[in-house]
Amino acid sequence: MSDVTRLLERWNAGDAAAMPELLAAVYDELRRVADRVMRLERQEHTLQPTALVNEVYVKFAGLRDLKLENRRHFYGAAAEAMRRILVDHARQRRAQKRGGPHAIHVSLDDVPEEQLAAIQGVDVERLDQALNGLRAIAPEKAAVVDLRYFAGLSIEDTADVLGVSRATVVRHWSFARAWLFREMESPEGR
Repeated sequence: MSDVTRLLERWNAGDAAAMPELLAAVYDELRRVADRVMRLERQEHTLQPTALVNEVYVKFAGLRDLKLENRRHFYGAAAEAMRRILVDHARQRRAQKRGGPHAIHVSLDDVPEEQLAAIQGVDVERLDQALNGLRAIAPEKAAVVDLRYFAGLSIEDTADVLGVSRATVVRHWSFARAWLFREMESPEGR
């Protein structure tokens, strides 16, 4: 049993000290994930990776009723929290800039996976809408996106967290990417 699972068991049993210990234990990993996610954002983004992790910490620390069953559930919740924070931040920015510059829509179908990290300016709001659509029809594929894109997990780690084979993750990731790219490029999304 991993340290994450042990700390989650303590948290679920009512030990208030377990969540700060858990977050301290995974802070460096969450910071690396946040750094990777923020590199995908526009260059002038005002939210820094450390601030993103701190906001995740605040969200988790403030939720006494949050029941996280295992490592999979924790990383899924962390990915969801990061996504929510980025979407909220993008919405606030757009509300402040009324009619500001529109995000550049880029087709990612032809981009090799190893080059995805170099792409900047993803419209987080549009991605959120598309991901919610995917979640409605294929929640297992949306879970792969959450863990790969927002939590920054490798294919192997995603397979481990979800309890599926590497091949299943590869298939789900490939389908989800194609589906999300098509949705984000649709005229309704522009």
